Amino acid sequence: MTRSDIIDAIAKVLAGPMQHRHMEAFSPTARLNQDLYLDSVLILQIFLNLELEHGLMVDDAVISRKDVVTVADLADLFLPEDDAASAEPAPAAEPMAEFEGGVHGEEYYDIKVHCFVSCLCDGLKRRGIDHRPFYFGIWDAPFGISPRHELLYHDATVSHEPFRLWFERLYRAPVTPWYDHSRSKDENIATFLDLLEKRRETEGVMVMLDLFHLPERENKFNQNPFPHYLMPEMTEDPDIWFIRDPDYRWEGPIERAKVLNAVAQPSVAGGYHFDRAAFQPAADADVVAYLNTCLIRDHNPLIDALRSILAAHVEGRDGLTLSDLSSGLRELPVLAIRKYAYEHGFAFIWRAAKLANSEFEHWCTEIEALHQELKNIHFAAMKLAQTGDRRLIEDVTRRLDRADRFETSIKTRLGAAFDAWSAGFQDTAAPRLKALG
Repeated sequence: MTRSDIIDAIAKVLAGPMQHRHMEAFSPTARLNQDLYLDSVLILQIFLNLELEHGLMVDDAVISRKDVVTVADLADLFLPEDDAASAEPAPAAEPMAEFEGGVHGEEYYDIKVHCFVSCLCDGLKRRGIDHRPFYFGIWDAPFGISPRHELLYHDATVSHEPFRLWFERLYRAPVTPWYDHSRSKDENIATFLDLLEKRRETEGVMVMLDLFHLPERENKFNQNPFPHYLMPEMTEDPDIWFIRDPDYRWEGPIERAKVLNAVAQPSVAGGYHFDRAAFQPAADADVVAYLNTCLIRDHNPLIDALRSILAAHVEGRDGLTLSDLSSGLRELPVLAIRKYAYEHGFAFIWRAAKLANSEFEHWCTEIEALHQELKNIHFAAMKLAQTGDRRLIEDVTRRLDRADRFETSIKTRLGAAFDAWSAGFQDTAAPRLKALG
């Protein structure tokens, strides 16, 4: 097939089985996320339908390519390498900044994986304080499973309170909740506006809003709803706010009314404020206590949950069928990206213990492979759900085993390096973060 044929196939998949609602923006140069509102799950769905309906297949590694921005980029993945190189280039994505000098260099590429944590770490970085220890809690951060055996990144059973308390212990400064769940939404918004009005230069006011209702903001997951923390600031124009979104590495102006509309959604409720001027560097003993809490060495909670969800659908529990498995894993991409927090753990220990940069690079590759395998699991499970072919269960199970091995080896090496470095520090008693399982 030619590039044009593949683009036509993509259009047929979107307009046909996927019944996509934004086809008016479709063109070879249309951006998958910003123009067509295709999140990572919908892009997997395109891959799946291209395979099942048009016989177009790609290798596992291609599914996670980060340089795929436009429809043309997507089509090029199915072309022989020479044909793709000779095709007219589509507009390139803005390149990410790379760190220089490896893990021991002056700059280290900062990965964002959790909005609550990223807002607080933004304050630490602006104070020149090492924020990486606070990311230790993210690789196995708690999540939920619904009564319908659906994976949930945001759930009433999941609380940010343990992270807040650990932050106060590590960096010895208060992080104060301002949202009062016993009061009405209007009353809480009034509190929020008052905090913004009185905000000092070094203060951050975090608010949870539904990012789905801010279409101006890039949202590669495009979940609906999508609870998310960011930090607004007032400007000289009363109708425009300046928004800091550390987790997505974005800041810029957005209309006040649109932000407040996203805050007012019934799907969200929460907020905190802090003064970064009070933040202090974490003591080694507290870092030791925190990592000992966060590094769950004997199992991998997310993999365990995926096994449980798969079994529930395979066995038909609670009236489920294999076709329900797609919705059961809908939010996996939001949780899978948290595994990149392991890089913060390795970066901290490798710098503290002055370990070889080459080995750090190796484990970064292994972390990337873990994330890739989680994406492969998702794709294989979607294929199982759409086809109902029970022979594919073995493929999903095999990939789960592979991801389990990846993560276990990552934890084992990180734990060994951490134990060697921390042998001289006393681990003091501290509250324990709860993880699923």
